[in-house]
Amino acid sequence: MRAMDLEVSAATDVGRKRERNEDSMLEDRALGLFVVCDGMGGHAAGEVASARAIEAVRAIVAAGLGAVPSAPIEAARDAMASLMRRAVDEANRAVHALGRESHARRGAGTTCTALLLRDGLAALAHVGDSRLYLARRDRINQVSHDHTFVAEGLRRGMIRPEDAKDHPHGSVLIKAVGTQAKVEVDTLVFDVLPGDVLLLCSDGLHGYFEDPRELHQHLIGALPGTAERLIAVANERGGKDNVTAVAIRIAPPRQASSELARRASEVQEAFDAVRHIVLFSDLSHPELLALLELLKTETRQAGDLLVEERTASEAMYVLASGRAEVLRKGQKIAELHAGSHFGEMALLTQRGRSASVRALEPCRLLVLGREAFGKLLATHPLIGVKFLWRLAQVQSLRLDDASELLAQPASPAAVEANGPATLPLGAMPAPFRR
Repeated sequence: MRAMDLEVSAATDVGRKRERNEDSMLEDRALGLFVVCDGMGGHAAGEVASARAIEAVRAIVAAGLGAVPSAPIEAARDAMASLMRRAVDEANRAVHALGRESHARRGAGTTCTALLLRDGLAALAHVGDSRLYLARRDRINQVSHDHTFVAEGLRRGMIRPEDAKDHPHGSVLIKAVGTQAKVEVDTLVFDVLPGDVLLLCSDGLHGYFEDPRELHQHLIGALPGTAERLIAVANERGGKDNVTAVAIRIAPPRQASSELARRASEVQEAFDAVRHIVLFSDLSHPELLALLELLKTETRQAGDLLVEERTASEAMYVLASGRAEVLRKGQKIAELHAGSHFGEMALLTQRGRSASVRALEPCRLLVLGREAFGKLLATHPLIGVKFLWRLAQVQSLRLDDASELLAQPASPAAVEANGPATLPLGAMPAPFRR
């Protein structure tokens, strides 16, 4: 795989309250590897743990990167995710071994947020509460999940947002690298585009930026000195912890190409299409990225039959671009535009399609097959719960609407006018935090 053209600003600081800097960072542009680790443990164990973790991650990635294919894209994604998971698994083994080497270092651990950038892809491996942010155009989103007691409670609806800020267990980690013999590693592979800025940082930094939009303001300008400026803000606001920031901008290629422009357009189209679909409306940004990782892309020409009435299939479709018509018994009953979806019940049943869908113009489809859906449920159960919650609501409201229409027949114009308004008016708010 090929390295990418990158601009980097990286720095770490002890802060204003600590005697030692237990944060460690790695900036290896040749590998495209960037890591932030925040160590923990007395008697200098934290700084040893974070440094040991970074050494292990770098060694595994350097040894295994040559075996990662550039194509097909699905194989590249899987290989990058596997490599990064193995790297953090090895870091966990190396840090856990510190306790056997020295009694004073028993229980030492570290967070680890590691990012590999190659061939337009970013592969994240993450444990703890250091973070990865992605700034794209006028938006910034946290890509990693915090593995803290409070963050997990918020995600599962067990803690209210208004109670989170001053919660007594706000900084308690539920998992870290090295504290146990095994650790579950979050991995995610996603597309990156020229102009994107990625920020890896320890909690000593992000703890002083409650509104991510403030971080965004620091990242959209010239990159040199950005890490130092962010650290200065954290220190001015208290500097109670060690502070580390690694900011990376994906530089435009030296020679622009139509292929790159096409890919950038398709990546943005896909994201825009799924984030506006009601079935995915409860998903957080990293959950949307995990979903996109499993979607396959198909292109169809005008006149092509996308699905056929009464024929069974095993996929849900999202129209990323183009237009299509819905036909029942040969009669047009609806028209679909970019951002529309159809076929979601095929993920759950084997009944034939209730209607046909035909392309009116060239279309690009995002396809969630039943096998991929099963993988999503197994690897990201909370995404599955959120999706099924919304699907149950949509189906319940459709059933209510159908019952009302049977009781009091209405004109087609009234059905069209009143039907779509049912969902926002009738659906209960989801018990999830995005």
